[in-house]
Amino acid sequence: MISGVSSSVWAGTTLEERRNGRRSALLAAALELFGTEGSQAVTVRSVCRATKLTDRYFYENFANRDELVLAVYDQVLDEASEALTRAVAQPNDNPVEVARAAVDAFVAVLADDRRKGRILLLEPQADLTLRERGLARMPTFEGLIRAQLDTVATAPYVAELGASALIGALSNLFIGWLEGTLKVTREQLVDYCVALLLAGLRLASEGGTSQGVT
Repeated sequence: MISGVSSSVWAGTTLEERRNGRRSALLAAALELFGTEGSQAVTVRSVCRATKLTDRYFYENFANRDELVLAVYDQVLDEASEALTRAVAQPNDNPVEVARAAVDAFVAVLADDRRKGRILLLEPQADLTLRERGLARMPTFEGLIRAQLDTVATAPYVAELGASALIGALSNLFIGWLEGTLKVTREQLVDYCVALLLAGLRLASEGGTSQGVT
Protein backbone atom coordinates (compact mmCIF):
# COMPACT_ATOMS: atom_id res chain seq x y z
CA MET A 1 0.00 0.00 0.00
CA ILE A 2 1.27 3.49 -0.82
CA SER A 3 2.28 5.31 2.35
CA GLY A 4 -0.39 7.72 3.60
CA VAL A 5 -3.17 6.31 1.37
CA SER A 6 -5.99 4.41 3.09
CA SER A 7 -6.83 0.97 1.72
CA SER A 8 -10.48 2.08 1.73
CA VAL A 9 -9.76 4.69 -0.95
CA TRP A 10 -9.46 3.56 -4.54
CA ALA A 11 -9.30 5.77 -7.65
CA GLY A 12 -10.13 8.77 -5.50
CA THR A 13 -13.34 7.34 -4.00
CA THR A 14 -14.00 5.85 -0.59
CA LEU A 15 -15.55 2.46 0.06
CA GLU A 16 -18.77 4.13 1.23
CA GLU A 17 -18.96 6.26 -1.92
CA ARG A 18 -18.55 3.19 -4.11
CA ARG A 19 -21.26 1.35 -2.17
CA ASN A 20 -23.61 4.31 -2.47
CA GLY A 21 -22.87 4.50 -6.18
CA ARG A 22 -23.74 0.83 -6.66
CA ARG A 23 -26.97 1.24 -4.69
CA SER A 24 -27.96 4.26 -6.78
CA ALA A 25 -27.21 2.32 -9.97
CA LEU A 26 -29.37 -0.61 -8.83
CA LEU A 27 -32.24 1.72 -7.92
CA ALA A 28 -32.00 3.53 -11.26
CA ALA A 29 -32.01 0.25 -13.20
CA ALA A 30 -34.96 -1.04 -11.20
CA LEU A 31 -36.90 2.19 -11.76
CA GLU A 32 -36.37 1.87 -15.52
CA LEU A 33 -37.53 -1.76 -15.61
CA PHE A 34 -40.37 -1.15 -13.14
CA GLY A 35 -41.62 1.94 -14.93
CA THR A 36 -41.43 0.61 -18.48
CA GLU A 37 -42.14 -3.12 -18.20
CA GLY A 38 -43.79 -3.51 -14.79
CA SER A 39 -42.74 -4.82 -11.40
CA GLN A 40 -42.47 -8.40 -12.69
CA ALA A 41 -39.54 -7.29 -14.88
CA VAL A 42 -37.48 -6.40 -11.81
CA THR A 43 -35.39 -9.42 -10.85
CA VAL A 44 -31.96 -9.84 -9.33
CA ARG A 45 -30.66 -11.01 -12.69
CA SER A 46 -32.23 -8.20 -14.74
CA VAL A 47 -30.94 -5.36 -12.58
CA CYS A 48 -27.48 -6.92 -12.30
CA ARG A 49 -27.37 -7.28 -16.07
CA ALA A 50 -28.44 -3.66 -16.55
CA THR A 51 -25.86 -2.33 -14.10
CA LYS A 52 -23.10 -4.83 -14.96
CA LEU A 53 -22.83 -5.68 -11.27
CA THR A 54 -22.59 -9.15 -9.76
CA ASP A 55 -25.10 -10.73 -7.39
CA ARG A 56 -22.68 -10.02 -4.57
CA TYR A 57 -23.18 -6.29 -4.97
CA PHE A 58 -26.94 -6.69 -5.23
CA TYR A 59 -27.12 -8.49 -1.89
CA GLU A 60 -24.74 -5.95 -0.39
CA ASN A 61 -27.62 -3.46 -0.73
CA PHE A 62 -30.88 -5.43 -0.75
CA ALA A 63 -31.98 -8.61 1.00
CA ASN A 64 -34.03 -9.72 -2.00
CA ARG A 65 -35.87 -8.55 -5.10
CA ASP A 66 -38.98 -7.45 -3.16
CA GLU A 67 -36.93 -5.13 -0.98
CA LEU A 68 -35.56 -3.42 -4.09
CA VAL A 69 -39.03 -3.03 -5.62
CA LEU A 70 -40.38 -1.49 -2.43
CA ALA A 71 -37.37 0.82 -2.22
CA VAL A 72 -38.13 2.16 -5.70
CA TYR A 73 -41.83 2.50 -4.88
CA ASP A 74 -41.04 4.36 -1.65
CA GLN A 75 -38.66 6.63 -3.56
CA VAL A 76 -41.42 7.68 -5.96
CA LEU A 77 -43.94 8.02 -3.12
CA ASP A 78 -41.51 10.26 -1.25
CA GLU A 79 -41.02 12.43 -4.32
CA ALA A 80 -44.78 12.88 -4.76
CA SER A 81 -45.32 13.58 -1.06
CA GLU A 82 -42.52 16.14 -0.95
CA ALA A 83 -43.80 17.88 -4.09
CA LEU A 84 -47.29 18.19 -2.59
CA THR A 85 -45.99 19.33 0.77
CA ARG A 86 -43.90 22.08 -0.83
CA ALA A 87 -46.85 23.20 -2.95
CA VAL A 88 -49.30 23.63 -0.06
CA ALA A 89 -46.68 25.05 2.31
CA GLN A 90 -46.31 28.24 0.30
CA PRO A 91 -47.99 31.21 2.06
CA ASN A 92 -51.21 31.76 0.15
CA ASP A 93 -54.75 32.54 1.32
CA ASN A 94 -56.28 31.95 -2.11
CA PRO A 95 -57.83 28.45 -2.11
CA VAL A 96 -57.93 28.31 -5.91
CA GLU A 97 -54.21 28.97 -6.18
CA VAL A 98 -53.38 26.50 -3.39
CA ALA A 99 -55.47 23.78 -5.03
CA ARG A 100 -53.92 24.42 -8.44
CA ALA A 101 -50.39 24.41 -7.04
CA ALA A 102 -51.04 21.06 -5.36
CA VAL A 103 -52.59 19.43 -8.43
CA ASP A 104 -49.90 20.82 -10.73
CA ALA A 105 -47.18 19.46 -8.44
CA PHE A 106 -48.67 15.97 -8.26
CA VAL A 107 -49.43 15.73 -11.97
CA ALA A 108 -45.87 16.84 -12.72
CA VAL A 109 -44.55 13.80 -10.84
CA LEU A 110 -46.93 11.53 -12.77
CA ALA A 111 -46.52 13.03 -16.22
CA ASP A 112 -43.06 14.54 -16.50
CA ASP A 113 -41.66 11.04 -16.07
CA ARG A 114 -44.34 8.55 -17.07
CA ARG A 115 -42.36 5.73 -15.47
CA LYS A 116 -43.12 7.24 -12.07
CA GLY A 117 -46.81 7.57 -12.84
CA ARG A 118 -46.96 3.88 -13.71
CA ILE A 119 -45.04 2.90 -10.57
CA LEU A 120 -47.08 5.10 -8.27
CA LEU A 121 -50.62 4.35 -9.43
CA LEU A 122 -50.83 1.59 -12.04
CA GLU A 123 -48.54 -1.19 -10.82
CA PRO A 124 -50.08 -1.41 -7.31
CA GLN A 125 -53.35 -2.52 -8.91
CA ALA A 126 -51.75 -5.84 -9.88
CA ASP A 127 -49.20 -6.23 -7.07
CA LEU A 128 -50.52 -6.94 -3.57
CA THR A 129 -47.26 -5.98 -1.84
CA LEU A 130 -47.24 -2.58 -3.53
CA ARG A 131 -50.93 -2.07 -2.84
CA GLU A 132 -50.42 -2.75 0.86
CA ARG A 133 -47.47 -0.35 0.99
CA GLY A 134 -49.54 2.28 -0.81
CA LEU A 135 -52.40 1.89 1.67
CA ALA A 136 -49.94 2.20 4.55
CA ARG A 137 -48.63 5.47 3.11
CA MET A 138 -52.06 6.83 2.12
CA PRO A 139 -52.60 8.76 5.39
CA THR A 140 -49.73 11.06 4.40
CA PHE A 141 -51.51 12.16 1.24
CA GLU A 142 -54.95 12.15 2.83
CA GLY A 143 -53.57 14.28 5.66
CA LEU A 144 -52.51 17.01 3.24
CA ILE A 145 -56.09 17.27 1.94
CA ARG A 146 -57.52 16.96 5.45
CA ALA A 147 -55.41 19.91 6.61
CA GLN A 148 -57.00 22.13 3.97
CA LEU A 149 -60.53 20.93 4.78
CA ASP A 150 -59.97 21.44 8.51
CA THR A 151 -59.67 25.18 7.91
CA VAL A 152 -63.31 25.42 6.80
CA ALA A 153 -65.08 22.26 8.00
CA THR A 154 -67.95 22.63 10.43
CA ALA A 155 -66.84 19.49 12.32
CA PRO A 156 -63.81 17.15 12.31
CA TYR A 157 -65.81 14.24 10.89
CA VAL A 158 -66.80 16.38 7.90
CA ALA A 159 -63.14 16.99 7.06
CA GLU A 160 -62.35 13.30 7.55
CA LEU A 161 -65.13 12.21 5.21
CA GLY A 162 -64.18 14.84 2.67
CA ALA A 163 -60.50 13.89 2.63
CA SER A 164 -61.34 10.21 2.15
CA ALA A 165 -63.79 10.98 -0.66
CA LEU A 166 -61.43 13.33 -2.46
CA ILE A 167 -58.39 11.06 -2.27
CA GLY A 168 -60.43 8.24 -3.78
CA ALA A 169 -61.90 10.37 -6.54
CA LEU A 170 -58.57 11.98 -7.44
CA SER A 171 -56.78 8.62 -7.49
CA ASN A 172 -59.33 7.20 -9.92
CA LEU A 173 -59.05 10.24 -12.17
CA PHE A 174 -55.26 10.03 -12.27
CA ILE A 175 -55.34 6.27 -12.92
CA GLY A 176 -57.85 6.67 -15.75
CA TRP A 177 -55.74 9.41 -17.32
CA LEU A 178 -52.52 7.40 -17.11
CA GLU A 179 -54.22 4.31 -18.54
CA GLY A 180 -55.71 6.35 -21.36
CA THR A 181 -59.33 5.54 -20.55
CA LEU A 182 -59.91 9.22 -19.74
CA LYS A 183 -59.09 10.94 -23.00
CA VAL A 184 -58.49 14.46 -21.76
CA THR A 185 -55.51 16.78 -21.93
CA ARG A 186 -53.23 17.43 -18.99
CA GLU A 187 -54.70 20.92 -18.67
CA GLN A 188 -58.26 19.59 -18.66
CA LEU A 189 -57.36 17.04 -16.00
CA VAL A 190 -55.75 19.66 -13.78
CA ASP A 191 -58.67 22.07 -14.18
CA TYR A 192 -61.20 19.40 -13.23
CA CYS A 193 -59.20 18.22 -10.22
CA VAL A 194 -58.88 21.80 -8.97
CA ALA A 195 -62.65 22.25 -9.34
CA LEU A 196 -63.20 19.00 -7.45
CA LEU A 197 -61.01 20.13 -4.56
CA LEU A 198 -62.81 23.48 -4.39
CA ALA A 199 -66.16 21.67 -4.36
CA GLY A 200 -64.86 19.60 -1.45
CA LEU A 201 -63.95 22.77 0.42
CA ARG A 202 -67.41 24.21 -0.16
CA LEU A 203 -69.10 21.01 0.99
CA ALA A 204 -66.96 20.91 4.13
CA SER A 205 -67.83 24.51 4.93
CA GLU A 206 -71.54 23.70 4.55
CA GLY A 207 -71.39 20.79 6.97
CA GLY A 208 -71.29 18.02 4.39
CA THR A 209 -75.06 17.64 4.25
CA SER A 210 -77.59 17.55 1.43
CA GLN A 211 -79.59 20.45 2.84
CA GLY A 212 -80.37 22.96 0.18
CA VAL A 213 -79.71 20.50 -2.65
CA THR A 214 -82.65 20.13 -5.00
